[in-house]
Amino acid sequence: MTSPRTTASTAEAPMITGADVATLWDLVARRAELTPDAPLLLADTPTGQVRLTCADLVARAERVAAGLAALGVAPGTAVCWQLPTRVETVVLSMALARLGAVQVPIIHIYREREVAVALRETGARLLCVPGVWRGTDYVALAAAASRDLADPPEVLVVGAGEAGLPDGDPATLPPPPTDGEAVRWIYFTSGTTSAPKGVRHRDATLVAAGVGLALALRARPDDVGSIAFPVAHIGGPDYLAMMLSVGFPALLLEAFVPADAVAAYRRHGVTIAGGSTAFYTALLAAQRGSPTPEAPLVPTLRLLAGGGAPKPPELFTDVRRELGIPVAHGYGMTEIPMITQGSPADSDDALMHSEGAPLPGVEVRVVRSDRTDSTDGADGADGTGETVAPVGVEGEVRVRGVTVCAGYTDPAATAAAFDADGWFRTGDLGFLRPDGHVTLTGRLKDVIIRKGENVSAKEVEDLLYQHPKVAAAAVIGLPDTERGELVCAVVEPAPGAEPPTLAELAAFLRGAGLMVQKIPERLEVVDALPRNATLKILKHELRARYAG
Repeated sequence: MTSPRTTASTAEAPMITGADVATLWDLVARRAELTPDAPLLLADTPTGQVRLTCADLVARAERVAAGLAALGVAPGTAVCWQLPTRVETVVLSMALARLGAVQVPIIHIYREREVAVALRETGARLLCVPGVWRGTDYVALAAAASRDLADPPEVLVVGAGEAGLPDGDPATLPPPPTDGEAVRWIYFTSGTTSAPKGVRHRDATLVAAGVGLALALRARPDDVGSIAFPVAHIGGPDYLAMMLSVGFPALLLEAFVPADAVAAYRRHGVTIAGGSTAFYTALLAAQRGSPTPEAPLVPTLRLLAGGGAPKPPELFTDVRRELGIPVAHGYGMTEIPMITQGSPADSDDALMHSEGAPLPGVEVRVVRSDRTDSTDGADGADGTGETVAPVGVEGEVRVRGVTVCAGYTDPAATAAAFDADGWFRTGDLGFLRPDGHVTLTGRLKDVIIRKGENVSAKEVEDLLYQHPKVAAAAVIGLPDTERGELVCAVVEPAPGAEPPTLAELAAFLRGAGLMVQKIPERLEVVDALPRNATLKILKHELRARYAG
């Protein structure tokens, strides 16, 4: 297949900014007007290669939107979708954007516990699932998640190749939405609580994040990107907004299998790849395992970019030396999809030792508190004694600006998330460099970031305490070059009980409905957990003990 990077229509595509459009659908429609024949979505399927142009996406999304409207989906209707990274998933999402529905994307790894919370808190009228995919029956999962709801949603099975997508006449559609400030996206994150929290986003938030990402990465119309991460992640619409803003296509992969991904990248001439630290390390390993390690793994590749998990500085050096390209790492979260982003224009020192500079329209400040204890997680939440830290001094990172969410579905959580001046409390520790870049050093909140996904330690601990062989447990994150962090459970056995095994605890947690990515990969058994005078478990001691 000829690489779409060489087409004339993409080479001349002008950039669209947040000042040009109000909603995500505006961005889709505007791109189709400017470069209708430019490729946008690329995929390899069992039946052949799929290639959707910008005009194709508009036409298909409007037909699906009309079909959804016939099913009762209207502006403001909440629709959950738990679907793989496929072309038809993007078509469905853009159809919902055309209608002005409230989208609730759910990561495919979430199970009954997380899906049930999303359905209950949003009152979703429709849940779109892929049927059986990668060994999981999502129809059965939907039924289990809905069984305690008084008014469960209708379940729509959307298979590969647009099977199951509704179809209708676009002439029957109402006018598209015009208010970019309306909340039309709700993402659920485990965060640092025992139950997932619903994060409310606007189209304007996601468009600003995507445009800022495009500017930082110096994306070009002749680039070919890749979405090898779940498109249901907050990064999904951000990446799509970047593509639409600049006018370049991306290859969609249902799953990131390194050997398969490298082959697909080569076929399609991918220039920007990545997703998180795990992607960088996998591609580095593929380069090292190549029969010709001195030759570029993907000759067209010019940049690895991503975020979502800590990036060891030495990983940048290894990638630069062996793959011959830079890593531009960024910093964001479900509540603020893009805060900072590294750029290929940055110095190697900045790319190695920071998460990049704040995006346009985003402000970052670092706050110190007389209650902040960087070793054990107190965060000075009442604001007592807070001061803005000077350059180079560690404190809590706080953010305000165009990419910050509109709060949570829980008003109390929203009130706690913002300080008196309207800055969002990230819970992350870091400092500002003299060049304006942000370097993260740790976290105030007790959350583990494994392969870009937040794992609530408390949620896992609460379940472990229910095991008959467990008297007390502490769940901590330990540095891991592939995952960013791995999940480690440190357990005090119940009196008189044999110590539990890792296999026993994993089976117990799976039986409790916990998703696989939250299940500990390491177990340490101790006679007594370290505690302070008030019997609080000292997790910083455990991290120091087991980090090696």
